[in-house]
Amino acid sequence: MNKTGIIVAIIVLASFIIGKGAMFIVTEGEQALVTQFGKPVGEPITDAGLHFKKPFVQDVRYIDKRILSWDGYPNQIPTKDKKFISVDTTARWKVIDTLKFIQTVRNEEGAKSRLDTILDSTTRDVISNSNLVEAVRNTNQIIEQVEARRIEIEKALEAGEILVDDEISGEIEPIEIGRERLSQLIVAAAGKELGQFGIQLIDVQIRRISYEKSVEAKVYDRMISERQRVAEKIRSIGQGERAKIEGRMTRDLRTIESEAYRRAQQIRGEAEARATAIYAKSLSSDPGFYEFTRSMEAYERTFKPDSRFILSSESEFLKFFKQN
Repeated sequence: MNKTGIIVAIIVLASFIIGKGAMFIVTEGEQALVTQFGKPVGEPITDAGLHFKKPFVQDVRYIDKRILSWDGYPNQIPTKDKKFISVDTTARWKVIDTLKFIQTVRNEEGAKSRLDTILDSTTRDVISNSNLVEAVRNTNQIIEQVEARRIEIEKALEAGEILVDDEISGEIEPIEIGRERLSQLIVAAAGKELGQFGIQLIDVQIRRISYEKSVEAKVYDRMISERQRVAEKIRSIGQGERAKIEGRMTRDLRTIESEAYRRAQQIRGEAEARATAIYAKSLSSDPGFYEFTRSMEAYERTFKPDSRFILSSESEFLKFFKQN
């Protein structure tokens, strides 16, 4: 290869290296900041495509511009009403000021460290200034349901029906803020602090709330006692209904037996009356036969097996044993 060819090859290679060092690509999910000797140059690049920089002296810092997630660690927090609970939160955030972001936290790892500190402390402040019920419920709908159920039971009792009150007993504390509003308060408080790092906090969600172990055992015991109370109430109502049914059955049975006995006695009386009438009619037609029949009955009642009597043959009582 002659000198001319070598020089052309060197020029082409140098041009390729310089051109490659002068171009960079920004994808749809990224934003870039050009730095020169560590200092930012120009405005952040947020448009996707091919861009240019000075080769060798300028570098490119890429920052994700998508919405990112943050997951906190469960924290033990005392509420305003002295309930110790474990709160697990999650949040969404994004970088809105690339220059400020790089100057303050440098990268996502630094940003997450700041998020851990600020969101954990803000969550603790907001939760500890509110009662437990505020972090559990969003509305007072449960109170409305219990009241509607109470009215339904009262109407059923007035109509003679039976409804079991298996709802929550005791007083239910109403909420004034609610879980969703607490999340908004956390976002408002933490967002102000994160803004100085070029971070926009989109939302914070209380993912899970659980009692501290010793408190959790007491809550479960209370839940068991509540269910047992409902079961006992249902059992008591069932026993009361059983007693009513058995009472009605006994009363109906006695009425039926009494009516049957009265009817049987009436029929027996009518039959005996008719038998007596027939018997009297038949006897009145022949007095001698009547006397004979009555004597036979007297013999039957008097002379029992193995009985001995000493009577005169002239006794009037034995006249039907005599032969004419």
